[in-house]
Amino acid sequence: MQWDIFCKVIDNHGDLGVCWRLASQLAALGERARLWIDDATALHWMAPTGCDGVSVIDWLDPAAIRKAVAAPPPDVLIEAFGCEPAPELIARFAEPPAAGGPARTWINLEYLSAEPYVERLHGLPSPVFKGPGAGLTKRFFYPGFTPATGGLLREPDLLERRARFDRAQWLAAQEIPWRDGERLVSLFCYEPPALASLLEQLASGPEPTRLLVTSGRAAHAVKAYFSGQARPERSLQGFGALSISYLSYLTQPDFDHLLWACDLNFVRGEDSLVRGLWAGAPLVWQIYPQDDDAHHVKLGAWLDWLGAPPSLRQFHHAWNGFGDSPLPPLGTRGPWHETVQAACERLCEQEDLVTQLRHLVAGKS
Repeated sequence: MQWDIFCKVIDNHGDLGVCWRLASQLAALGERARLWIDDATALHWMAPTGCDGVSVIDWLDPAAIRKAVAAPPPDVLIEAFGCEPAPELIARFAEPPAAGGPARTWINLEYLSAEPYVERLHGLPSPVFKGPGAGLTKRFFYPGFTPATGGLLREPDLLERRARFDRAQWLAAQEIPWRDGERLVSLFCYEPPALASLLEQLASGPEPTRLLVTSGRAAHAVKAYFSGQARPERSLQGFGALSISYLSYLTQPDFDHLLWACDLNFVRGEDSLVRGLWAGAPLVWQIYPQDDDAHHVKLGAWLDWLGAPPSLRQFHHAWNGFGDSPLPPLGTRGPWHETVQAACERLCEQEDLVTQLRHLVAGKS
C-alpha cells in the first residue's frame, strides 16, 4: 500500500521527527511511504542513512509534483498537523479508483494532547465541501494517551531494545566522561524562564550531576547563561556539583539512547515527550508556548493524565513560566520515577499509533 505523508516544518524539529518515525515504522511493516516535506535539512542528522521503503520528496519542487500527478495516486494520504497538499495532488487523489480497486483513505493527523476533546473527535469524519477534494471525506486521527484515542508511536521492539541498552558503552562511544555516582540529566528545551534556577540548583546540590545538553536552542540557552556570569570559564570546567557536556546533533536512535541513559530527562514539544515516556525515567516537559496561553490547559490535562504528584506539577509550572513560584527541588527518585513508570506501563497496554492507523485504513475502526 502506498502512503503519502505531508509535513511542513514550522520552526522546530518535532513535526518532522514525528512524520519520519511514522514513515519509517510503516516501511518496516512492508508499506511504501513517501514523505513530502518543505525542508528536509534536519533529516541530514536525524536520519542520515535514510530508511528502506521511505522516499523523501521536496514539497517545493514543481517537477516532483508533476511526476506524482502523472503516477498512480497513493492509497492513503495523510495531512500532518493541518498542512495542505498541493491542489494538483488532491485532484489526482480525488479521481475515482479503478473498478475493483481499493478505496483510498484521507487522514488528518492532529497534534498530540491529553485534553478531553481528543477522545470525542478521534476518528470522526470530516466531509470536504470545496476545492479539488470536494465530495471526499477525511478522517480525524488524534494521537493520545488513552485507549479511546489514536495512541502513540511505538516500534514493536522498542522496549526490548531499551532493556538491552548498555548505558556505559553508549556513553563511552559518545565520549561523555561519566563518573560512577554521577547523576545524568539530559536537557532538550527552548529557552525556559527557570533555566538559571535549574543550573544554580544543580550546581549547589549535594549530588554530582552531569548535564547532557542537546545541540541547538538548549545549548545556546545554557551558554548564554554562563556567558553572563562573572566567571564564564566555569562553563568549561563545571560549576560546583554540576558538570556539563554539550552534545552534537543526534540521530533519532541516539536521541532515544540519550533518554535511556539519563536519570532525568528534560524534553520539549511532542515527539521527545513521547520518547521520554518510553524511556521510563522521570521527565520534565517544556510545552510549546501558544499566544493565547492554550498551552496552560494542555499541560494541565497531561499532568492530570500522568497523575503527577504535587512536586512534579509545581516543577512543571515553574519550568514553563506559569506564575512566579520558585523552582522546587528535582526528584529523580521516588514519586517522580514511580509516576512515569506507571504511565509507561499503562501506555504499553494500549495499541500503538501505527497499528491503529492501519486498522482505520482497513475499515476496522
